[in-house]
Amino acid sequence: MVGGQIAVVQRRTLAVLSVAQITSGVGVAVGFAFSSLVVARLSGSVSISGLAGTASVLGAALLALPTARAAGRSGRRTGLALAYGCALLGCLITVVAITVRSWPLMLAGLVLFGGASAGSLASRYSATDLSPPGHSARHLSWVVWASTIGSVAGPNLAEPADHLGRRLGLAPDTGPFALSLLAFAIALAVIVIGLRPDPLLLARSIAPASAPATTAPAARARGTLRTAWQALRRAPAAVRALVAIAVSHTAMVSVMSMTPVHLDHGGSPNWVIGIVLSLHIAGMYVLSPLIGWLADRIGRVPVLRLGMGLLLAAAVLAGTAGSHGVTQVSAGLALLGAGWSCGLIAGSAMLSEAVPLEHRPAVQGLSDLLMNVCGATGAVAAGVIVGALSYGVLGTVVAVMVTITGAWLTLKRT
Repeated sequence: MVGGQIAVVQRRTLAVLSVAQITSGVGVAVGFAFSSLVVARLSGSVSISGLAGTASVLGAALLALPTARAAGRSGRRTGLALAYGCALLGCLITVVAITVRSWPLMLAGLVLFGGASAGSLASRYSATDLSPPGHSARHLSWVVWASTIGSVAGPNLAEPADHLGRRLGLAPDTGPFALSLLAFAIALAVIVIGLRPDPLLLARSIAPASAPATTAPAARARGTLRTAWQALRRAPAAVRALVAIAVSHTAMVSVMSMTPVHLDHGGSPNWVIGIVLSLHIAGMYVLSPLIGWLADRIGRVPVLRLGMGLLLAAAVLAGTAGSHGVTQVSAGLALLGAGWSCGLIAGSAMLSEAVPLEHRPAVQGLSDLLMNVCGATGAVAAGVIVGALSYGVLGTVVAVMVTITGAWLTLKRT
């Protein structure tokens, strides 16, 4: 296959991934943004409400390696279909759990709901399989940007979806998760039907013409954890990228998951909380093409350091705002999203380029596993910190964490 044909396939791949990201973004944003509030209402505990974010992030972590293993064995389409299929099942369980007023069952459903996040994260790597040299961050960022529409609109669709669900006879608070189920079903159909030819399988088929494989096909398809660790030991740049991604995601999840609870304590209505979260999600995605261009233009590490600076500013702004300081919290959450975007885009491009093609699914899956484990841990800690101390203390902890990471990246710059 000549270069022109590959470029055509890559454009089609980016379009298909982008459509799937738009629809799945609605489902993720609706469910994740309001799951903590629903769990708080079911359990009557602020500390337990933090487990909602933990459950979905943990689910994304648990499904990261199976998604990567499926991609390594049968291609990106199979891996993404597995992730979105799990998310569909999770939505069904969550609707049942809310109906019977069981917060433990809801947490179980949210674990599978995390499959949508696993699929969304894996999609960004799918965008780089056929990228020409020097364009992987830009191509990756376009798929990340595609989440903007669904993710920004999602939180604001929760209340209308709840009203519609009640009219249709559903229990209160189940409407948003029914909407998520529909969104994931559409994303699944788009991937299964549209992602042909498979970008990873095509990249492997043309790789021998320019870069000999270092591993037998059967071995490279396994996508095992051991393979990933072995590849990382030979790629210090990949290790730096992995750490930056994990820290960025931990900071974002911990602050975002507790912001609705913080504002709810100040008496903010759901529509105000929805706007704040929409601004945050806009910060995550709207500037991603610019961030991708910067990462390709000035390098991955400078953009990673910029991301840590933005996360520090976000922690200070949000952490020093009272529960009635909606404007200040909104500014902090927007910067939080932009800092996360820098870490994800520059880090993912750096990670992918630092390891050979045959090892990429395994290393990418390990990266998503670690970032989500760290995020889940951050969400648990955030719930405990806010419940026992305050939202301001949470901001201080996050500020210290990103400052240390930024200093480490500066000392280890490449």
